[in-house]
Amino acid sequence: MSGKPITDQQIRLYMKQRKQGRTQVVAAAKAGLSERSARRIDHGELTPQPRLKRHWRTREDPLADVWQRVLVPMLEQNPSLLPMTLFEYLYDNYSGQYDETIQRTLQRRIKAWKAQYGPAKEVIFRQTKEPGRLGISDFTQIKDFTITIQDQAFKHLLYHYRLPFSSWCYVKVICGGESYTALSTGLQDALWRSGGVPQEHRTDSLSAAFNNLAEKEQLTVRYHDLCRHYGLKATRNNPGVSHENGAIESPHGHLKRRIRQALLIRGSHEFASLEDYQGFIDGVVSKINQRCHSRFQQERACLKSLPKRRTHDYAEHRVLISSSSTFDLKRVTYTVPSRFIGERLYIQLFDQQLKLFHGHAWVLDLPRVYAPSKQRGRCVNYRHVIDSLVRKPQAFRYSQLRDDLLPSPDYQRIWHYVDETLPCHKACRYIVRLLHLAATQQCESALGRYVLKAIDLGGLPSELKCRQQFSAETRVIPIISSQQHRLDAYDQLLEFAPSPEQQYG
Repeated sequence: MSGKPITDQQIRLYMKQRKQGRTQVVAAAKAGLSERSARRIDHGELTPQPRLKRHWRTREDPLADVWQRVLVPMLEQNPSLLPMTLFEYLYDNYSGQYDETIQRTLQRRIKAWKAQYGPAKEVIFRQTKEPGRLGISDFTQIKDFTITIQDQAFKHLLYHYRLPFSSWCYVKVICGGESYTALSTGLQDALWRSGGVPQEHRTDSLSAAFNNLAEKEQLTVRYHDLCRHYGLKATRNNPGVSHENGAIESPHGHLKRRIRQALLIRGSHEFASLEDYQGFIDGVVSKINQRCHSRFQQERACLKSLPKRRTHDYAEHRVLISSSSTFDLKRVTYTVPSRFIGERLYIQLFDQQLKLFHGHAWVLDLPRVYAPSKQRGRCVNYRHVIDSLVRKPQAFRYSQLRDDLLPSPDYQRIWHYVDETLPCHKACRYIVRLLHLAATQQCESALGRYVLKAIDLGGLPSELKCRQQFSAETRVIPIISSQQHRLDAYDQLLEFAPSPEQQYG
């Protein structure tokens, strides 16, 4: 405008408006310039002066008295001191001289000092990723939300396998801890799912894979055999240095975020079974792998061929069955059919089940139970001992396995009711015979509902009534009606009877 000098701010505003597509007239009006001045700017006759960096102080240094004399020696002795720690030191030792107004100044000053004189920082070396060279395994735990199976909180781990070059991954739900069984099962599932074997397999310092008590790195015998079977070179990152396994540590977070988002879309954390939950995880993982399909096809061509078969992914144990028809394994008491009392059984211990063998013959599968920390667990099936218990029902009342012998909450309610309403010996006999009927007739759920319904109506069905209702031995005898013929009707038969001569020739 006439009589007023054009400022650098106006010139910059005009140039910004022009870059945004404004016309010369509009841009000049917005910047408060004349059209003639706008033309001069467009022709390069007017340009903003470069901004000079200020190198002088605008106010007195509030730390001038203590920075070189007090704070710098403290930082040189302990470079890890935080600005808040030093501020509190000044506040306590120089009463009334320093308040919150110096905190930001102190933070900037300490940051600048550490950049110039502080200790060297750890450098992250980016790694070259080659197709088919490396596969990484690790376990991770979901902590910020709870999965439930049949309304029971499900404590578990996720085994996570990843090929860093293509980002292809595999995830398996692990019921127990970081055991060799979990590692072997998960790794073999991942290798067969991917269709090939990388040159190298890396883990952290898993005790199932490495003998961490040895002075030198040494593989456990089973892990060594596993790697030899697949032709893998086993490596591990340094203990306590998680970023060396960064190719899978960071994807842990991405995986759990995807699971959390999928659960929000699903609308529930409840699953009907472990298989249902594993299927849900497989669906999440398949979407991750779809995004890296082309790179995985490139890497798959570089993977080594799989062997002809899997190797065993279980631990082996031999147990002696006690007189109570039980055995103890991993702090858990299991029951078996009483016919095996006194026998030695060979057990293949998997992550989710136990396979029992007598000699070379398979005899039984049991679900695997994990005992809580520093406690014992039980896996009791009343069907295994009910034949013996029904002959001495009074043993039920004070049995160490009493509460575990009741197969469901329905039977626990029935026991509490009969224990309160019947004499001791009758209560034990009633519940034991009820369990025997449920076992022999395969009607556990229906029988429990039948008895509870009768209890809710104010009565307890007798043992005889229960047997009549559910026992297959109960036969319905049909009503047969017969008609007595007249005796003279038999005379007609005698008329056609052959004579003795005709009968004997």
